[in-house]
Amino acid sequence: MTKLTLIERRLRITTGLILATYITIHLSNHALGLISLEAMEAMRKFVTPFWRSWVGGLLIYTSLLTHFGLALMSLYRRTTLRMPVWEFSQLVLGLSIIPLLAGHIAATWGARVLMDFDINYEYFLNGLLSNNWLLFRQAMLLLVAWSHVVIGLHFFFRLFSWYRRWSFHLYPLVFLMPLLVVLSMARVGIDMNVWQSKSEITVPSGGYRDSYLGFNDAVKVLDYLPSGEPDLTKIEWFHNGVLMTFYALLMLTLGARIVRDKKRQQAGTVTIKHVNGLELKGKPGQTILEIIRKHSVPHASLCGGRGRCTTCRVRVGAGFFKLAKPSPLEQFALDRIRAAPNVRLACQTRPLHDVQVSPLLPPDLDMESSLRKGGVSGEEREVVAMFVDLRGSSKMSERHLPYDVLFILNRFFIEMTDALSLSYGHYAQFEGDGLLALYGLERGLKQGCRDALQGAVDMQARMNTLNEQLIKELEEPLKFGIGIHCGQAIVGTMGPPSAPNHSAIGDCINAASRLEGKSKELECILVVSNEVVEYAGVDFSQFPTQQVSLRGKQQSVLVFVIKNPLDVSDSL
Repeated sequence: MTKLTLIERRLRITTGLILATYITIHLSNHALGLISLEAMEAMRKFVTPFWRSWVGGLLIYTSLLTHFGLALMSLYRRTTLRMPVWEFSQLVLGLSIIPLLAGHIAATWGARVLMDFDINYEYFLNGLLSNNWLLFRQAMLLLVAWSHVVIGLHFFFRLFSWYRRWSFHLYPLVFLMPLLVVLSMARVGIDMNVWQSKSEITVPSGGYRDSYLGFNDAVKVLDYLPSGEPDLTKIEWFHNGVLMTFYALLMLTLGARIVRDKKRQQAGTVTIKHVNGLELKGKPGQTILEIIRKHSVPHASLCGGRGRCTTCRVRVGAGFFKLAKPSPLEQFALDRIRAAPNVRLACQTRPLHDVQVSPLLPPDLDMESSLRKGGVSGEEREVVAMFVDLRGSSKMSERHLPYDVLFILNRFFIEMTDALSLSYGHYAQFEGDGLLALYGLERGLKQGCRDALQGAVDMQARMNTLNEQLIKELEEPLKFGIGIHCGQAIVGTMGPPSAPNHSAIGDCINAASRLEGKSKELECILVVSNEVVEYAGVDFSQFPTQQVSLRGKQQSVLVFVIKNPLDVSDSL
């Protein structure tokens, strides 16, 4: 994959929105027949000058050709046609539009451009409403085109919060628009008496032909022309040319798929070792998502494999280093969620060798669940965890009034969080008289370890200042303990829906908390694991070390015992 993939997605979205705008305006124009034929014609004369200008023409024709070309490209790239129902419906509906639209374009655009005759609503409806087959085809075109637009807009805008708030109110429009068009056509037909016998149908002054011309009923709307009997050869050639080009390109795309698949069969197989124990066989060049779908294994993918939602992301184990680097499109999506290096999008990653994958989101995920706040959602990352706990808070509560205790605690937390902010730490959560801070989220693990040590130095300095300020309110100075450890953790949004926060869970978080608890036993303020010191690249040889046992860990942990964190500043 190259940078072209990101451009393709933007082109698909842009051209789709342009075409959706045109169709919506066009159908709204048709719906004005509920008022009168004159209202329809007035709006047509108002909007058509723009679409017939070089700017409007460039927009609509370029968008139509580009959108169709991207659809064929997407069809070619798919290595399996196993997909969710909405994706399959969108694909089939999109490819059905052009065969249904060819006759309509030939009778309107072809008459104007090839025969210099502008068909208005009166001409068009006389031919359309008086022929049942042509009327059926137009009804199918209406339903197919509008359904394609609705599905496309829904699955594009549903990622936006404003759409999810207003979608319930927009749903009636889905059914209202085609219904209004049908009722409008019926009302105009009654006013024009087009359902009388053909001999009684009247047209504007100038002439009338008894017989209807038609190649696939495409030009029956041209029953009347001011010049009398028209030569429809050019329009017929145009109509047939559109159909032949469409079917030729479609067959060429399907044929190219067959040739490509035969070549891939000769290239051997790749195996996806799924976390559920299955070994899924696929072909080199297929995406992880395509291989998973091929074997009918449920997997989340809310955007349909377009690299927009990241819900298909997987953690790659064995075989990770043999994968090609993410494309700009995939990297852009991964950067948005701050994904760990071994996390990839299943819809964009094409393994050439065997890989082991673990989905990070449940397969039955829906849009609301993926965006709902609360619970645990995040990615695995290397972080530095710091636990800070104020000592003697229970004794302080016994000696002071509640509001005095609240004042002291607030001053303590303000000083600690300010120290975090200046040292690039992230305040994750607090528990009673303690807090959890995360480092390395923005500056990497090595720099995060140095930042955490600098944060501990700043915290001690601020604690000394705070004790000086509160010397009259306190019987004894405030004391605290700090524990610092690093490792793998799940970082993301956690907590109840009413109060979610960006925090972390994992073994290294628990270890940091227990190291802070060891500070009391070791009669010091700061306890730092040897891993943090090594990643920070600092010389702590002047500080004593000790092997400590932590609850839940079989092996002891080597730590540095620091009585005064200010002494660390000389090593940083």
